[in-house]
Amino acid sequence: MRIFIELPTWLGDTVMVTPAIENLANYFNDSEITLIGSIVAIEALKYHPKVTKTYVLEKNYFNLYNTIKSFGEFDVFFSFRSSFRSKFMKFFISSKRKYQFDKNKFINTHQVEKYNNFVNDSLNINTFASKLILHTEKKNKDGKNKLLGINPGASYGSAKRWYPKEFADVASDLSSQYDIIIFGGPGEKDIANDIENYLIENGVENFQNLAGEITIEELINEITDLDLFITGDSGPMHIAASFQVPTVSIFGPTKDNETSQWMNEKSIIVKKDLECQPCMKRVCPLKHHKCMKMLEVSDVLEAIETFN
Repeated sequence: MRIFIELPTWLGDTVMVTPAIENLANYFNDSEITLIGSIVAIEALKYHPKVTKTYVLEKNYFNLYNTIKSFGEFDVFFSFRSSFRSKFMKFFISSKRKYQFDKNKFINTHQVEKYNNFVNDSLNINTFASKLILHTEKKNKDGKNKLLGINPGASYGSAKRWYPKEFADVASDLSSQYDIIIFGGPGEKDIANDIENYLIENGVENFQNLAGEITIEELINEITDLDLFITGDSGPMHIAASFQVPTVSIFGPTKDNETSQWMNEKSIIVKKDLECQPCMKRVCPLKHHKCMKMLEVSDVLEAIETFN
């Protein structure tokens, strides 16, 4: 059984699609899976035991067409995207059965359930969405101290981001108990550097700034070793959920009922319940950003105390 899967674009969505992929892999027990998707999506899921081939999605339609035509025949095709490029791929892919996710059909439920319900509806089954699963070799922790991860970035937009000084103040308060790792993508080095500078001002020395310096595979391995994670609504937040890392997730303009950590028993959401939440905007449309500005360092520290 040859299964062809187009993954979601973003890292967080890719992690949230893993229960749906496990659903597929279990339904088609004797299967080989080919994946196509963004670089970050492929990097996150390339070690799945049933994945035999991976392709980075071509943006050029002519190149994409030639790539599709080289694939040969598949037994089933699943796309977890709703874009025009996905429709183009679905049209030209050679497969007996083709299914494409419709974001307008699956609403008002967690994103994990949206993806899993799409698979259930397509195959006429009723399988519950399992925990998030990332396949990776867990490395042993090098240091003796506990590890705190700080993840200030969020690729969706500035409205989702708490502030560098507040992240640094939380980390400073915990620095006697934890060694600190600052995470972030290539576009988030500025905010990570700001946190680093605040930590230095606070006299904190036991930290690493890995923002923009590691691969997705390395990011996953680093997060598996954390004892505590403080993060915005982001891809790394979902990686932490897949390894049951105790996590404080800071939410502002996005829907925590749809994109919070899935089935992590040690997960706490910190947010303000304002009338303007959730606006789902990349930049605060009211220009006050109160959903983040009103969040205090003490709110996060109090949330962390509930883990003890």
